[in-house]
This record gives sequence, structure tokens and C-alpha cells, in this order.
Amino acid sequence: MKTIDSIGVDISVVLGTATMPIHQLLRMGRGAVIELETHEDDDVQILANSVPVARGQVTVQGEKIGVEITEVLMRDRTKR
Repeated sequence: MKTIDSIGVDISVVLGTATMPIHQLLRMGRGAVIELETHEDDDVQILANSVPVARGQVTVQGEKIGVEITEVLMRDRTKR
């Protein structure tokens, strides 16, 4: 078990997505706002090494932002 404890996992949280033309992206500067195709109460996607593993809700506790897991996704055991 000690070997498993030392393995690093990259955790990412996807708040939402947006689609825009490249020319619009290239014109963006500091302070630009990208509107996401999501709502404030929508679940965020939690990825482990770029693989979706769970969904959750953004939480704020004081000055810290976190994600509360609301659903753990089942892993497709047929893909390896």
C-alpha cells in the first residue's frame, strides 16, 4: 500500500464550457469575460488525470473555494 500512497493524481474541476471564434479569442485582453454555457447551480465536472470521475457543487467557506462531491461516476470496466 505504501507504493500506492505515493502516486500523484492531477485533479481538475470544469466549471463550464464556451465556444467562440478564434478571432474573438485572439482579441481578448486582461479583464475580458468569457461567458460559460452553464448556470450558477449546475454541477461541475471533476476529472482525475483528465478522466471524469465525479460531479460536484462549488462551495465557499470564508476565503476558500472548494468542491463538494455530489455524485461519483461509475468507471466503465470494459475500456482499458
